[in-house]
Amino acid sequence: MSDAAPAVGRPAPLHTVHVVVPARNEELLLPGALSALRLALDHLAHTHPDVRADVTVVLDACTDATADVVAAAPWVRSHAVDSGTVGAARSAGVETAAVETAGVDGIGPGRPDPGGGGAVWVASTDADSRVPVDWLSVLVELADDGADLVLGTVQPDPADTPPAQLAAWHRRHDLAEDHPYVHGANLGIRLSAYRAAGGFGAGAAHEDVRLARRVRAGGGVVVATDRIRVTTSGRGTGRAPAGFAGYVRSLASRLPSSGPTPA
Repeated sequence: MSDAAPAVGRPAPLHTVHVVVPARNEELLLPGALSALRLALDHLAHTHPDVRADVTVVLDACTDATADVVAAAPWVRSHAVDSGTVGAARSAGVETAAVETAGVDGIGPGRPDPGGGGAVWVASTDADSRVPVDWLSVLVELADDGADLVLGTVQPDPADTPPAQLAAWHRRHDLAEDHPYVHGANLGIRLSAYRAAGGFGAGAAHEDVRLARRVRAGGGVVVATDRIRVTTSGRGTGRAPAGFAGYVRSLASRLPSSGPTPA
């Protein structure tokens, strides 16, 4: 990595990306999530060889074989909690990654890197989601261009979403640049902005929305993009009571009881 000072008005180039994945009894879907992340890590190593990246899966009160899935992937760090809330799990993942890599990149509570966390990025996704191969590379590009927070889009997986619900979902979502959506399954944030905004918190839902609101209120640079769309399970029963799965399930009650689905 070059030691040259960044251009005026631009942040220092990223040197570290921490990927955080909360998981609660996700033995069936986590393998697909990790396979997609492995491809994204390899792509990042090719496009940005000076950026170090790691993955932390937060095992939140798991009672199935999720821990075994993580153990079978030696490149993944695991951290066990018993929080029962996605906000607390995401927060624990960020702190664990920061502390366990403090000796490498100098970050952690009370031990900021020379840029105050500005050269470190947190990338958030979910255990039931598959990121695109260029997910990390695009996040790094946007961060180096000045973004403090990147909000990506998601779409339900056609493989496990009933067609009528899938069509209803797409009618209600315009996936484009400058979109209005916030998803913890596709979110990236500069560590310094994360700290300044108070982190994810310990909420059971909408921790991502609240974080984005605080970043905006604090004057952070927010980029909403459809360049790195994530595919998320369309299952009707999720791990967060008011999360994505619950919303997809609610679409069923809004569909006509008979006849064709409206265009």
